[in-house]
Amino acid sequence: MENIIKLETVQEYNKLLGAETLHPLVSITDFSKLKSIKHCQKNFGFYCVFFKELECGTILYGRNKYDYQEGTLLFISPGQVAGVNDGGETLNPKGLALMFHPDLLYGTPLARRMKDYTFFSYDSNEALHMSERERQIILNCFREIQEELEHAIDKHTKQIIASNIETLLNHCVRFYERQFVTRELVNKDLLCKFEQILRTYFDSNKPNTVGLPSVAYCAEQVHLSPNYFGDLIRKETGKSAKDYIQLFIIEKAKELLTEKDKTISEIAYQLGFKYPHHFNRIFKKTVGITPHKYQTQYM
Repeated sequence: MENIIKLETVQEYNKLLGAETLHPLVSITDFSKLKSIKHCQKNFGFYCVFFKELECGTILYGRNKYDYQEGTLLFISPGQVAGVNDGGETLNPKGLALMFHPDLLYGTPLARRMKDYTFFSYDSNEALHMSERERQIILNCFREIQEELEHAIDKHTKQIIASNIETLLNHCVRFYERQFVTRELVNKDLLCKFEQILRTYFDSNKPNTVGLPSVAYCAEQVHLSPNYFGDLIRKETGKSAKDYIQLFIIEKAKELLTEKDKTISEIAYQLGFKYPHHFNRIFKKTVGITPHKYQTQYM
């Protein structure tokens, strides 16, 4: 089993790097002030936003490899594993890391919003690649947080830092939306692949053996994380990937209901529903009438 260093606190990571900690729950670490960084796999107990200024080779993130490009942001959430155990080290590293513990967010508006920043669950090959203007905006956000950290801690510190982090993350949401748009042709190709995955799924025996197709299954077929895949589909169609799958299933159900030689229960099981009443409920909610009533219209 590979040796993975478990880092519960921001201070533990800074100690590993040989960097100073100004606040126990949040830190900005400037890698250019370090002589080197030893390579190791780490299990993070806090959020990290890594800004990579220069290309620095390949890193393992989960099970995937990723070659950093200049001006890239990578996001890590508590419980994720990143790094590589190759016995090496990076000399004269560049870039910045924002680390903040979930405890910092308690009692702030940001605590409720963290679930909306789905890019913390993107795979590393789905990192944010920024323009020069976008890089400067992000660097300004880092500077604002650092300046507050250098201020004496008082009753306002937590709210100000949390607000600055929220501003940074909101910019990242905007930049990701731009990234989706600039890759629109790729996204349209993805939508075609999504349709094909669903058609192939229902042409196979999977509905009987596995059940209904999941967003995770479809994302895996195109080598994307479920969150990134879902965000791309929503951007392209205005619907969630889950809703898109459900609408596909309803259209497939309509097709089967017009064949007349199958009962409602047989169709439900053929589509992958465990229980016919579940199929009935979803069909009526989507179409406005029961499957039985729909079927009788064609009899």
